[in-house]
Amino acid sequence: MHASARNGLQGPRIAGIGTAVPPFVVDQGTADTLMSRHYAGILKPRTLEVLHQVLTHPSIKQRHVAVDNEEHLVMLKGEDPDRRIDRFTRWAVDLSAQAVTRALAGQNCSCSDITALVVNTCTGYICPGLSTYLVERLGLSPAVGAFDLVGSGCGGAVPCLQVGERLLAGAGDGIAVCVSVEICSATYQMGDDISLVISNAIFGDGAGATVLRRGSRGISLVSSISRYDPAFREDVRYVYNKGRLHNKLSPQLAKVVGKAVPPMIRELLERHGLSVRGIKHWAVHPGGDRIIESIKTGLGLSEEQLAVTRQVLRDFGNMSSPTVLFELERLAAAGIAPGEWCVMVAFGAGFSAHAYLLRG
Repeated sequence: MHASARNGLQGPRIAGIGTAVPPFVVDQGTADTLMSRHYAGILKPRTLEVLHQVLTHPSIKQRHVAVDNEEHLVMLKGEDPDRRIDRFTRWAVDLSAQAVTRALAGQNCSCSDITALVVNTCTGYICPGLSTYLVERLGLSPAVGAFDLVGSGCGGAVPCLQVGERLLAGAGDGIAVCVSVEICSATYQMGDDISLVISNAIFGDGAGATVLRRGSRGISLVSSISRYDPAFREDVRYVYNKGRLHNKLSPQLAKVVGKAVPPMIRELLERHGLSVRGIKHWAVHPGGDRIIESIKTGLGLSEEQLAVTRQVLRDFGNMSSPTVLFELERLAAAGIAPGEWCVMVAFGAGFSAHAYLLRG
């Protein structure tokens, strides 16, 4: 039981969800053509073949990229590191601000009412952090509690929510805003490395935000769980290569996820006398088609339960940490009826896995 419930206060709810993506969209067919044209003679034939196979897989139709046009997309190939971090900063702040504004819509409150702001990202580092840029952009109170989280990878949205919830413990009418934003294109590299091939074929850019506050409306944050297993740290992480972030994805990652995540979810559900069959709504981080299949098999989920997961992957690709918030937004828009259960689960660098049990 949460401390706020023991003290007679209703725990915070997700009262609003907002998402944002860059306007430039690249479909997978166009990406395949561009990659073939600009890397022929640079990459090995086998690398180009694998890249083509991933880009033509039906699980992803298109992705949004934080560039202004196709010419700028091609220029990622030789992007200067200084211009790259400038691009990260510009788009991360813009998309985060859009997502927060959308999450606040209809909340009968303004940005000046926000008492806590938590921002997570893993695709760029700036100091001061993104939170301070958002304080300025959104006109938040200079006394707001502003926090930046880094290093959680694709799983970061759940720890971000955990921090936001705890910041509201005993805080009365406080309002916390949690933002997950990733400019995955700011980590773009290419070479004869399967990690880079996969990354460049499935990742997109985007931001998601949630508004947490007490009240009768919204999705209840019932309980959360996290697990860490450093034995698999090298299977999913960023490393630095010549001063630039280099995504590292192991071919066995789907097996790692399939082994680690289902037992964690069952433990979370058993705490509340629930089973997988009792959960109607699922927001599962869509790390890729093989990842989704490993979760499906491990938990015995149906295609209907994974419909939104597959839709978001198809329409946006893997945007790292904000992706599950795009799923939760769609689920909420379709309707999570009072009393219905929802599980949001994400996983990433560490190896780490996180989940929230939610209720309408």
